[in-house]
Amino acid sequence: MGWQDATLRLRVTAAPVAGAANTAVARLLARALGVAPSSISVVHGLQGRTKIVEIAGLSAPEIQRRLALILARAS
Repeated sequence: MGWQDATLRLRVTAAPVAGAANTAVARLLARALGVAPSSISVVHGLQGRTKIVEIAGLSAPEIQRRLALILARAS
């Protein structure tokens, strides 16, 4: 997981079959952000590699803050 310009890039191992990869993306983000997986929705890119997600209950600055903490710990 890491930033490339303004895009968060992440990798999951789930196959893109029957929504498994979308579920894996939601679970990964939920774990990283400390929210329930049900609060993460893929709103664009359900069948593609590039996705846009919506995260209920967190502001954009709070999402960025939490991700920055996680990425700082990982490096």
